[in-house]
Amino acid sequence: MSEQRIPLPFHQAAPIALEDGQLRRNLANVTSSIRSKRAAVTGELPDWEALRDAGEAIKDHTLKNLGHYLQRFEERFTEAGGTVHWARDAQEANEIVRSLVKATGATSVVKAKSMTTDEIGLNDALAEDGVVAIETDLAELIVQLAGEPSSHILVPAIHKNRAEIRSLFIDAFGLDPEALRDDPHELAGAARRFLRERFLDARVGISGANFAVAESGTLCVVESEGNGRMCTTLPETLISVVGIEKVVPRWQDLEVFLQLLPRSSTAERMNPYTSFWTGAHAGDGPQEVHVVLLDAGRSTTLRDDVGRATLRCIRCSACLNVCPIYERVGGHAYGSTYPGPIGAILNPQLRGAKQDHELPYASTLCGACFEVCPVKIDIPTILVEMRRRSVQAERSDRSPRLPSGIDVALRTAAAMFASPSRYEAGQRLARIGQAPFVRKGVLRNLPGPLAGWSDARDLRAIPNQAFRDWWRARAPSSEGKEGDDAE
Repeated sequence: MSEQRIPLPFHQAAPIALEDGQLRRNLANVTSSIRSKRAAVTGELPDWEALRDAGEAIKDHTLKNLGHYLQRFEERFTEAGGTVHWARDAQEANEIVRSLVKATGATSVVKAKSMTTDEIGLNDALAEDGVVAIETDLAELIVQLAGEPSSHILVPAIHKNRAEIRSLFIDAFGLDPEALRDDPHELAGAARRFLRERFLDARVGISGANFAVAESGTLCVVESEGNGRMCTTLPETLISVVGIEKVVPRWQDLEVFLQLLPRSSTAERMNPYTSFWTGAHAGDGPQEVHVVLLDAGRSTTLRDDVGRATLRCIRCSACLNVCPIYERVGGHAYGSTYPGPIGAILNPQLRGAKQDHELPYASTLCGACFEVCPVKIDIPTILVEMRRRSVQAERSDRSPRLPSGIDVALRTAAAMFASPSRYEAGQRLARIGQAPFVRKGVLRNLPGPLAGWSDARDLRAIPNQAFRDWWRARAPSSEGKEGDDAE
């Protein structure tokens, strides 16, 4: 996925997604299944909450001493024969990778699933040099062939069903429609046959990393398909793009995270494939091993006392699977590699793009994301803080003598709610004034500052009879009946 494209703002993209019934059905089926399985495997561990506490503590300690551990990782990785590169932003990271690939003379690369390379738009950057980046994770391959961005951190093709994938494979692989059913085993087999030749021919592999161990200079990738292991062992050159927050101090720390991550992400007790590599070794695996340590806004987030906790994220996607907003609109509405609750706080901090500023409002603040987060990121609290900052920024951009439309509306509402008589009078006026804007029981195209509500929400029309009116009409008879029942 390229981060260069300018997506629709969330308030425009979400209603479009809500109109897609098939999308909602696909999302509901997958997220509900993952939720139930996750609850079962986490419930097996009597010390699950202690593991969460440990994950939180390790991450917080590492972030407070991040410079020290990054320096140690670089020393150990270099001693083992690898090369460390530092990238301040996406452009620098892409330039480094492009130069490394160009030096090999390769015209194609195989890629393990990597959110970080999606974040920087690496595939598009390589394409500028005529290099084809082949996604080897099944779900990533599906969305790549479809020309679409990922819609989920863990399951990028969550928005597609088997019939859609079958049609896609028939067209992309040039298959006879009679030779491929929408059976999952047959679909996986078709992808496997396509990828096997690419693996064997590849001279360059590109990956991310789930963890980087400082004490040994080791990178770690966990996965379920084995494609990551093929990408990190078969090519002559291996390039890994890793966010600086992925470092952990010791091997022993992986004992915690290799229990937290699979249970929270794939609802498995352990990942089927866990690969480690430390530098380069003669006659064993890639002979040129590089790691690009990426900042891209992470240092700025690190300095934020509230936002810093976001960097604990281990990309498990548990928060997406419990979020009522994500389940209804999917990942594309967020306009970024990182969707859902974590994306709503991570994107504005890392990118600061204009379209990201409204993402903190894409939440009901129900708190379910905090309850399932394996490293206890208090996402609701960060969302509220980011909303506060957004309002403050808006106020600072205008003259202090001119209140905003929101300020005027909130002050008016406060005065109205403070008095029962004013509240009822406001109801009566609104009931009369809403008539031109009611469509099928919902308010549409409200004027002025009220447009923000009707454009982004299904705001129900004010009923013809308020509850207070209904109660007054029935109160005398109701009181008499209650007295009879009491006897």
